[in-house]
Amino acid sequence: METSYTVTSMATMATQIRRDVLRMVHAVSSGHPGGSLGCVDYFTALHFHFMKHNPSPFNMSGNGEDVFFLSNGHISPVYYSTLARSGYFPVAELATFRKLNTRLQGHPATHEHLPGIRVATGSLGQGLSVAAGLALQKKIDGDASTVWALTGDGELQEGQIWEAVMFAAHRKLDNMIVAVDYNQKQIDGSTGDVMGLTEWTSKFLAFGWEVLEMDGNNWDDIMKVVPQAQSKLGCGKPIVIIMKTEMGMGVDFMMGTHAWHGKAPNDEQLAKALAQLPETEHKDY
Repeated sequence: METSYTVTSMATMATQIRRDVLRMVHAVSSGHPGGSLGCVDYFTALHFHFMKHNPSPFNMSGNGEDVFFLSNGHISPVYYSTLARSGYFPVAELATFRKLNTRLQGHPATHEHLPGIRVATGSLGQGLSVAAGLALQKKIDGDASTVWALTGDGELQEGQIWEAVMFAAHRKLDNMIVAVDYNQKQIDGSTGDVMGLTEWTSKFLAFGWEVLEMDGNNWDDIMKVVPQAQSKLGCGKPIVIIMKTEMGMGVDFMMGTHAWHGKAPNDEQLAKALAQLPETEHKDY
């Protein structure tokens, strides 16, 4: 997918995706809006500007194109909206989110054959291993495309993450860029209270990775740091971006708290939230 989205057009798309996220979780009174809203800008930047990918026809193998893995699969609303808005499946299908016998389940899954989804995720800790496996396969095949992955900072409490981190460094998987959603919140509270070992930059450096830091809700920073990450591809080390975000970004009463990690807004809250996110040219589904 070759795109020419400007920062202004991406910001408009991000507003629409935030509207989608809120409406999706509200419609079924379930889902994870907080982390989804925080990661919207990064998802938009990747899928509409930085990644070289082919929404249609969807290539399950990912050969010859960039591939993205969502390890913290519970933030599926932002992923589904981004995929639909970038052409993987009809936008109208967002209305089926979390309903029985549909393709848009609470966590992304492959059984439903939803375009864009290459692995079931949401059992935390596993997605980075899958990303590393495909990165190795691409190197073996001489495929010059990039593997992208996103993990949550709470997810870094899973031991399997660090097995994958060691593996990627040992195998010199310099064709993968991983972002850590560093919002410092998880379902039970702040990451500092639950498991306060959060010196992620020094940890990844010690494991042999290239490390960058970025404000994932600041377009200037995104447009500066992601190209820096791309410039380090092929340099012998996997790359990680410690991406600071705000859970609930864009909706004032959802920000600054972990309360909206996995709670849907009621009718009044939805109306209040949408009032802060103006309708866009892309229109609601």
